[in-house]
Amino acid sequence: MKKVIAAIALLFVTLASFPCTNLLVGKKASTDGSTLISYAADSYALYGELYHWPARQYSPGEMLKVYEWDTGKYLGEIPQALQTYNVIGNMNEHQLAIAETTFGGRSELSDSTGIMDYGSLIYITLQRAKNAREAISVMTGLVKEHGYYSSGESFSIADPEEVWVMEMIGKGPGNKGAVWVAVRIPDDCVSAHANQARIQQFPMNDPENCIYSPDVISFAREKGYFDGDDADFSFAKAYAPLDFGALRYCEARVWSFFNKVNKDMAQYVTYAQGKTTDPMPLYIKPDRKLSAQDIQEMMRDHYEGTELDWRFDVGAGPFNSPYRWSPLSFEVDSVEYCNERPIATQQTAFSFVAQMRSWLPNEIGGILWFGIDDAAQTVYYPFYCGHTETPHEMTAGNGDLLTFSWTSAFWIHNWVSNMVYTRYSDMSVDMKKVQSKLENQFRTAQTEVEQEAARLREQSPSQAVQYLTQYTNNLVKEGVAEWKKLGEYLMVKYVDGVIKREENGQFKRNPYGEPASPLRPGYSNEYYRKIVDQTGEKYKVHPIE
Repeated sequence: MKKVIAAIALLFVTLASFPCTNLLVGKKASTDGSTLISYAADSYALYGELYHWPARQYSPGEMLKVYEWDTGKYLGEIPQALQTYNVIGNMNEHQLAIAETTFGGRSELSDSTGIMDYGSLIYITLQRAKNAREAISVMTGLVKEHGYYSSGESFSIADPEEVWVMEMIGKGPGNKGAVWVAVRIPDDCVSAHANQARIQQFPMNDPENCIYSPDVISFAREKGYFDGDDADFSFAKAYAPLDFGALRYCEARVWSFFNKVNKDMAQYVTYAQGKTTDPMPLYIKPDRKLSAQDIQEMMRDHYEGTELDWRFDVGAGPFNSPYRWSPLSFEVDSVEYCNERPIATQQTAFSFVAQMRSWLPNEIGGILWFGIDDAAQTVYYPFYCGHTETPHEMTAGNGDLLTFSWTSAFWIHNWVSNMVYTRYSDMSVDMKKVQSKLENQFRTAQTEVEQEAARLREQSPSQAVQYLTQYTNNLVKEGVAEWKKLGEYLMVKYVDGVIKREENGQFKRNPYGEPASPLRPGYSNEYYRKIVDQTGEKYKVHPIE
């Protein structure tokens, strides 16, 4: 296990600014009683893979080396647990799932002497805890005992019954531990966080729904961050004061999700735009119940249809791209401007929607719908929480950021998505057809597959786990192969800026067997008008006398 922790940790490097998004759904806010959390791991320096830790037993006195998840830096060692649980991605065999977004917060509160960074907290806790409350206890206990190395973090922690948001920040150099607040999201509500602290005031005498470190307020007073009454204390305002970036790049993503599920959230558009600072609530009741599929689609959001929709300005190019290349801000004549930062973005290494179902055995009830690359262009595969063997296409070591592999899901998906980016309005239509076909196939087969797993489980739980593991690994193998075919199709259809004609699902040929003359659609009238408006008569065709 020590070698596995070390090897995988070394693959992680520093995340880009404003990197991640989490969406959370309580069991009474979902269509079938599931709890749901999602996560997008967004970084130009992160390779998309699926991680696995098998359940293990250890001897008393064994130690676990801890490496910073972002850089692979060795931080120290801690006592190993006597028993660890199977973990696939960010879910363990007990249907416990944990995700995060980094809010940073006050830089002076980072502690370089701490051992526990945020990534190690997640994956070590998944190996040690059975439910959300136990996970909170394990995580806060680890930082209290060994120190907290990272900057401010928001964690999503969910089991089949409960969904929690916990926010944590260190106490400065050499000051072991952290201040933190954990709030349970009501069962009939949804929540989200996206790289900005979201917990404002919280109940101080309701341990069923809110747990916090005893010094979370007194420490803020000591540091001069807060001087009011306890009842008015806001974790977010004290430890992560707002700036324009926190609103426009971060809270705007939360608003986009809230706005899609509750019509009253339209009132916060100016907050999302960075024009006002009255905060949104931590959680809201949706106007309708949400499914795992709904959350998958929410993870694909680019602000379409909102005031932040950016598919139609000059930056979108001739094919209405909802993407802009890094950095997030730029300067013209000493004035700073920004690009939008939607939920779906090109630098996503992997994303998932974790679905936990209390009415099913753990081996069948927990599904990590996991996809590689940009969430808008990924395929979400169903990994059941007892999964014991990662598919080759997603295994650590099959390629890396500097080594292309034709059998790697990361590279196949990036190959396709980087074609789609160049002609988005056309190619995205073709991409979504294949994406929808595959994901619909998974959902259609789900009931029958789970019934077979339940039948096998009656004989032996391990048989059910083996069956589901092989089932999903086959889906990934077939799906990545189909995605490669999609890339080949897009290359042929759109090569050199023209479009090959099609008929009955085949590229069209003339009566002599040769390729039919391609379409030459050029650009839209709106884009041609932009060219004329910008260039005047430079390209005007003049008659020759």
